[in-house]
Amino acid sequence: MSLEMSLTSHNDGLPQPGFEMLSGVFARHLAAAEGGMAFCVYREGKPLARFYGGTTVKHGATPASGTGMRQAWSEKTMAILFSGTKGLMATIAAILIDRDLLDPEATVASYWPEFAMAGKQDVTVAQVLSHTVGLVYVDPDPGDSLRYDNRAVAAVLAAQAPLWEPGAKVAYHALTFGYLAAELFFRVTGKTPGELVGELLAVPFDLDIHLGLPESLDGRLATIFRSENYAISTFLQDPERRKIVDRMYAGSLTGIGDPFNSVEMRRSEMASGGGIGTADAMASLYSQLATPLSPLMSAGALASSTATWSEGVDAVNDRPLRFGLGYELADPLGTYGPVAPAFGHSGAGGGLHGAWPGKNIGFSFLTNEMLAEDQDRRAKDLLGALARIV
Repeated sequence: MSLEMSLTSHNDGLPQPGFEMLSGVFARHLAAAEGGMAFCVYREGKPLARFYGGTTVKHGATPASGTGMRQAWSEKTMAILFSGTKGLMATIAAILIDRDLLDPEATVASYWPEFAMAGKQDVTVAQVLSHTVGLVYVDPDPGDSLRYDNRAVAAVLAAQAPLWEPGAKVAYHALTFGYLAAELFFRVTGKTPGELVGELLAVPFDLDIHLGLPESLDGRLATIFRSENYAISTFLQDPERRKIVDRMYAGSLTGIGDPFNSVEMRRSEMASGGGIGTADAMASLYSQLATPLSPLMSAGALASSTATWSEGVDAVNDRPLRFGLGYELADPLGTYGPVAPAFGHSGAGGGLHGAWPGKNIGFSFLTNEMLAEDQDRRAKDLLGALARIV
């Protein structure tokens, strides 16, 4: 596959040897790719390096379409962020906390009275945001007809009993995190998560990020596809807990078909995984979060949101975790490279978006080719090269 790259440098950016190193790593992974990818690095809202390469199929085609249906990945190419969307929700939560509209120590029921059912009256906002509430799947499953209705699913979760005493264990709430966060946001603002992404992030900072993609932008959206060996929860060996994982994801990543390419997904405001954007936009956002005087919120609010609120081995997936208030934090696996502190959020299939606040750096790796976590070194290698430069 030919390499197509766009590279931007600034006087305050990386030295030329650094660009060459990053270029080589990007080119190596692109040569092995079946689709396309982008890696962008920003400092304080300004680009330091931009790499784009490979292809995506045109809107309405499939990954198996002929070369005539393919187009080059460019700076305008958008892709589904999957759980990178949770980083947007964490940022919204931090802004609402900063504006005294949300208190992480307060009970969820103080904002959302119905949530007190089934013994959850003492659950705190922080326990929801730090993945310790114990509501890892929806029971009963909402089915395809309601899966994208945030408020309908939140009502089911409000009546549901947790699997453990909230706060006692940490486990990634793959889909339920979004339903819970969206309802909390609605209760304190009266707005949907898509409206909040637009009003608090996309519009004021001119970011090409969407939760609920307008039809007019469909042509810029990369078609996602899974590699032949794609799998989820690759750390998990226990067959009984694998059943829980199946309920958690409800076929959204590994089921028949590709719901992540559906019109329903891109129009929905699915707060756990439906965000859509460019690598440039995500890198710019995180770089502005990483600055000492972030324009998004006070330093205190960001420090609190990126402090460790939960950590340990995932009670379901056996993966080491560290969470702030919705943000993933640097972990023993080196998810965010060899730099600490770090925060952000990864996405299914290999996407990774985050910040190194000690270096004022924001980065984003975005792709349409989903690889299993235990086989994917794309983002790790790029971040390793970046760390050697900055």
